[in-house]
Amino acid sequence: MPPKASKSKEAPSERPILGRFSSHLKIGIVGLPNVGKSTLFNTLTKMSIPAENFPFCTIEPNEARVNIPDERFEWLCQLFKPKSEVSAFLEIHDIAGLVRGAHAGQGLGNSFLSHIRAVDGIFHVLRAFEDPDIIHVDDIVDPVRDLEVISAELRLKDIEFIERRIEDVEKSMKRSNDKQLKIELEMCQRVKAWLEDEKDVRLGDWKAADIEILNTFQLLTAKPVVYLVNMNERDYQRKKNKFLPKIHTWVQEHGGETIIPFSCVLERNLADMLPHEADKYCEENKVQSALSKIIKTGFSSINLIYFFTAGPDEGWYCCAHFPVWNFVFLGPAGLNCLLLQVKCWQIRRQTKAPQAAGTIHTDFERGFICAEVMKFNDLKELGSEPAVKAAGKYKQEGKTYVVQDGDIIFFKFNVSGGGKK
Repeated sequence: MPPKASKSKEAPSERPILGRFSSHLKIGIVGLPNVGKSTLFNTLTKMSIPAENFPFCTIEPNEARVNIPDERFEWLCQLFKPKSEVSAFLEIHDIAGLVRGAHAGQGLGNSFLSHIRAVDGIFHVLRAFEDPDIIHVDDIVDPVRDLEVISAELRLKDIEFIERRIEDVEKSMKRSNDKQLKIELEMCQRVKAWLEDEKDVRLGDWKAADIEILNTFQLLTAKPVVYLVNMNERDYQRKKNKFLPKIHTWVQEHGGETIIPFSCVLERNLADMLPHEADKYCEENKVQSALSKIIKTGFSSINLIYFFTAGPDEGWYCCAHFPVWNFVFLGPAGLNCLLLQVKCWQIRRQTKAPQAAGTIHTDFERGFICAEVMKFNDLKELGSEPAVKAAGKYKQEGKTYVVQDGDIIFFKFNVSGGGKK
């Protein structure tokens, strides 16, 4: 039987998140030309993407998936020794450089801004190094000015979108008495005023009803931002850079989002070395690659988490007609299957158990009975599933359970109506 929800112990619901409710979310690398965007993309993905020394080298957004480094996943693979290992990934898009006036079409700006609209979060790369051999689109290196240029272009494009939306809603109101139109119009007017006050949408204190409307717009300034400060290797090694304090001050005054210093030159050199050579170089020079931190932070910034499926036995709780070749999950009972697998299933934060089950197969959501959950830390501390159960830390959760990052879950489901088999 599925567990009964306790009304008195139900946790208060979280405020809805700005952005698409999907497990397939992606992040875009954004910045002015020649700040290191494509070099970073190449290093992250180890793909050969052009990164030449002139603006607009990248015309169409390049895309790649990068595995999420996770010691928990590695530990589970060591524990269960599966034949198949499937980690979580971050989908990254390399978007060509923006310039001042992009919202009005300068420098192919409209095309590039549409590419930003298609992603769910932004890696904003800033140039914090001087090099006479690498031109700057504004001649002088000034990352704070660059921040203001990009931020202003995104806001101006959002204002343009909202103004068109206001016009459309006002026209619709002349033909209809729908109260929802009045609510949307009032919301659009507040958003327009907020943007004209030079504030980004993601920094507003919006109510749940506001966010429901905002999520239909997918505004550029509603997308979460991670600031990546590209400096030369020497500055990165000594953890000092003359531009960094000013960048930090600006970011704190504009939402206080994450700043990650890194060095494209260092990362590119490390990527060209063998693993043991890279480790030796880092040890001798007292530096550390920032790529893992960049990937993990980007994944978290777009509100993605993942749960694990893992275990020593093969099978599902299933209905009799379900084809055997779909049984790739590991569980304590059910039909045998062909593959022992440890897998990360990525979902959006705030996803409930039935919808999380649906990422494995739609029948799991449709016939959801319950989720049997153990926490990774409990499994690691106690060493085995039986030990977790003996300690009373193996929980059975129902439809209202909100899946947490790192949960290890076994789903029971039935779509036949005849009980589990």
